[in-house]
Amino acid sequence: MASVTLLEIFLAIISFVVVRVLLNKNGQPIYWPVVGMLPDTLFHLHRAHERFTEVIERSGHTFFYLGPWFSRVKLLGTVDPANVHYIMSSNFSNFPKGPEFSKIFDVLGTGIFNSDSEWWKNQRKLAQALINHRRFHQFLVKTSREMVEKGLVPVLDHVAEQGSVVDMQDLFQRFTFDITCILVTGYNPRCLSIDFPEVEFSKAMDDAEETLFFRHLTPEWFWKLQRILGIGQERKMKKAWKTLDRTSAEYISRKRKQLNNQSPFSSDDRSEGVDLLTSYMTETQIMGSKPNDKFLRDTIVNFLLAGRDTTSSALTWFLWLISKNPQAETKIREELKASLPETEAETWRIFNPEELNKLVYLHGAICEALRLYPPVPFQHKAPLHEDLLPSGHRVNPEMKIVLCLYSMGRMESIWGKDCLEFKPERWITEGAKIRHEPSYKFLAFNAGPRTCLGKEMAFIQMKTVAAAIIHNYKVQVVEDHPVSPNISIILQMKHGLKVRISRRWI
Repeated sequence: MASVTLLEIFLAIISFVVVRVLLNKNGQPIYWPVVGMLPDTLFHLHRAHERFTEVIERSGHTFFYLGPWFSRVKLLGTVDPANVHYIMSSNFSNFPKGPEFSKIFDVLGTGIFNSDSEWWKNQRKLAQALINHRRFHQFLVKTSREMVEKGLVPVLDHVAEQGSVVDMQDLFQRFTFDITCILVTGYNPRCLSIDFPEVEFSKAMDDAEETLFFRHLTPEWFWKLQRILGIGQERKMKKAWKTLDRTSAEYISRKRKQLNNQSPFSSDDRSEGVDLLTSYMTETQIMGSKPNDKFLRDTIVNFLLAGRDTTSSALTWFLWLISKNPQAETKIREELKASLPETEAETWRIFNPEELNKLVYLHGAICEALRLYPPVPFQHKAPLHEDLLPSGHRVNPEMKIVLCLYSMGRMESIWGKDCLEFKPERWITEGAKIRHEPSYKFLAFNAGPRTCLGKEMAFIQMKTVAAAIIHNYKVQVVEDHPVSPNISIILQMKHGLKVRISRRWI
């Protein structure tokens, strides 16, 4: 009799599941007893960004997600521009990153991207003063051109001569890691060379980012248990963390010795600018006091994470989109040629950042790539106090609010019926000027008080690289190469971007 009862219970459960699935005609995640909406997440994990886009669009731009009962996961996902503006700008003080963010991103220490309140304000003020300083801008312009000419071009020429296939995502990551290292620490790790050496620090950052993404999907107690036992993703994180600490300490020690062994800077010494680490360690007027090694370590890791991954991601997706849209590539090439003297239009050329600032179509193409494939595909906030969003949704401190940038660029109601198309023209006015879109609609560089300090830096690097490649080379994506976004906190290509390269000029 007991066995019949168990069988009946089992059949009842199966029937319940089947009925729920069949009746779920709107395609939204089903909320199951005990496990919440986790089954839908696991089922669609391989296409998480696309799934969230489907769900958020069917929900009218805002969706409430509930995890398993034991996880306390409560998320409010939104792409509503009014909500974004409210959270990021008009009521900014009530929506910090929050303590949960600090726990998840603990590897960043108390750096600028992982801090809130007064500590964040102080760090931002310092970083803003140093990044906007004339000396750093000079160093940025000089380094960007030199790294393209002496770092990127020799590798591209080598690949072209060999007729070999190269992963442009890997190449861009190496390029941006080298250039960011130079700008932040003054040291070139030479990650970008024809030998394609493995760089321990760069590999550690990849492993850390992968772990950070999975921390978003698992209860805190679970990943903390993994950490204690030294298993799973947390084992990777522990090893990566040690590498980041050790390498940062080497950068700091090298810089300290360099500064101690040279005479005080004269105006001539600084005529070509200085790196950020030098400024942090010597600009006593701006800093107020001498920074300790922990502060310098956190600053280095935060800046390298931001500079390496976001720019390389943007360049990878940009190049792929250009390869799929030859008309856009032709327009960029014609715009570049038109900016040159007639005698130089059909010759090998590296462009100066100042020349590229005038190019409207190139700027629009980069913005369009960032709209469709934002390097940081989502970010989350934690309300300090209960609040009512403009969409009518009530939030409280027990929730996380997730802003999905990837989905936002694919909303017809925000960007029009052609939202899935790559159209640089949408960024150009009738008067052939660059069209400004409000940051709460185009969130690639954040919005409000936390607007990205490195926005100009990123555009200079992206334009310099894009112009050098499009003007001087032909890039062909390998036939049938699979392209899809990976699952990480940075939107990279899961399988890289395999291409063949040939020179346009001898």
